[in-house]
Amino acid sequence: MKSRQIRLATFLTPGDVHVAAWRHPTFRYNDGADFAMYLAAAQAAERAKFDLALLGDVPARATEPDRVLATLSKYDILDPQAIIAALAVTTSHIGLAATASTTYNYPYHIARRFASVDHLSKGRAAWNVVTTANPTEAFNFGFAEHPDPAARYARAEEFVDVVFGLWNSWQANDFVRDKAAAEYFRPDCLKPLDHRGEHFTVRGPLDVARSPQERPIVVQAGSSEPGRQLAARVADIVFTSQQSLNGAKSFYADLKGRTGAFGRRPEDLLIVTGVMPYVAETEAAAREKFQELQNLIDPGLAIAKLSEMLGEIDLSIYDASKPLPDDLPPPSTIGITSRRKGIIDYGARSGLSLGELARWLAGTRGHVPIIGTASTIADWMQNWFEEGAADGFLVFPYAIPEALNEFGSLVVPELQRRGLFKTEYEGSTLRERLGLCTPNARKRDVASNSIHETT
Repeated sequence: MKSRQIRLATFLTPGDVHVAAWRHPTFRYNDGADFAMYLAAAQAAERAKFDLALLGDVPARATEPDRVLATLSKYDILDPQAIIAALAVTTSHIGLAATASTTYNYPYHIARRFASVDHLSKGRAAWNVVTTANPTEAFNFGFAEHPDPAARYARAEEFVDVVFGLWNSWQANDFVRDKAAAEYFRPDCLKPLDHRGEHFTVRGPLDVARSPQERPIVVQAGSSEPGRQLAARVADIVFTSQQSLNGAKSFYADLKGRTGAFGRRPEDLLIVTGVMPYVAETEAAAREKFQELQNLIDPGLAIAKLSEMLGEIDLSIYDASKPLPDDLPPPSTIGITSRRKGIIDYGARSGLSLGELARWLAGTRGHVPIIGTASTIADWMQNWFEEGAADGFLVFPYAIPEALNEFGSLVVPELQRRGLFKTEYEGSTLRERLGLCTPNARKRDVASNSIHETT
C-alpha cells in the first residue's frame, strides 16, 4: 500500500498575502491586472508539483479607512473565475480553485462556470465555497445590509445542494452524438432538476456535459459551527488557520469525526492548514527576509487589519504598546468572527503588544510563519502531518512567484527526500491526484454498507 503523503496547495492572490510585499523594490510583480503574474506563479507551483492553486475573491471595497485602503494592492485584481479559466489552458497538471460566494451568486451560474472550467482543464477545477465575511459586498449586489451568519449558512446549504444536483444533470455516456440517427443525446436522459426550496427555484438541467471529475472539487474554509457542519457534509478539502499543534489536532479530529453522520469516511475530507514559509540557506537569512517585509507594513494598516479580524471593532482607541485589553467589545455578527479567539490567544501566548500582534497579523494573514532552512521547515511540516494535525498545507507565498520558486527549489526536494511528497503527478484529474473517490464511487461504497448519503 502506498504511504500517505503531504498535499500542497498555494494561494495566488497578488499583493494581499503579505500586505506590504508590493512595496519591495526587487519583487517581480506588483500589478494585479497582469495575467503574466498569475501564470508565472501557477507555473512555479506546477514545477514544484503542488496539487492546487487557490485564488481568493472579495468583490467589494474593504472595511478599512480610505487612507489605509490606499496602501493596499487590492483594486486591480482580476476575477478569479476568469483567471482559472485562462490557467486551465496554460497549465497542464495543477488543480485550479476559485472563490465564489453562495450569498451573492446563484447556483446555476456557479454550476455552469466551474463545470466549464473542469472541461477546459480536463478535470482540474475546484470551487472554494464561501458565505462572504465582508459586509460591504452587500452594497454591490442590491442589498441594504449583509445577512447574518445563520441566514448566510442556511442559503449556502441549499445552494450547494442545487449545484450538486445540476452537476449531476448528465451521466458520462448521455451524449451519444449519433449523426446517422440524428441523436445528439439520448432523449430519455433529459431530466430537469426541478428544485423548489426556501431560497431557490431551479428547473435545470445544466447545459454542460458531465464533469471529467464527475463533479469539481469542493473547497471550504469555515471554522464556525455551521461552517464545520457544511464542510463535513459536502467539502473535499477544508482550509484552516491554526496557531498551535494541539489546536490543529483538535480541529482535525473534530472535523474528521463529523463525516460519518453524513455517510462519509474521514479520508473523504482533506484538511489543509495555512502556513507562510520564509526559507533561506541559513536561519539568519530567513529571519532577515521576514523582518525586511515586516518593516514595510504601514502601522495604521496593521491596526485596521486586526480590527477587521477581531470582528469589525475599533482598536485605534487603545494603546498599541500594551497588550490587547481583556474587555474588548464583542464582535459584529456580520463580519469575520470564527478566527477571533485564535488570534487573541496567540497574542496572549506570545506576549505581544497590540501593535506587535497587528503587525504579525498583517504580515501573515493569521497563518503560521515558518522561518528557517529547508530542513527546519520540512521538520515542522512533517511533525504536524504525522501528529494528525493536517493532511497538507496551504502555502501562502509572501510574494509571487519569488516565494514559490524558493519553496519549490529548497523545501520540496527535502520533503521528497523524506518520502513525504510526490516526485511526479499521478492520475488524470485533480480528484484522482488527491486520492479522493468520485461521488458515484462513494455512493456505491456507502450503499454496500447500508448508509445513506445525503448529498
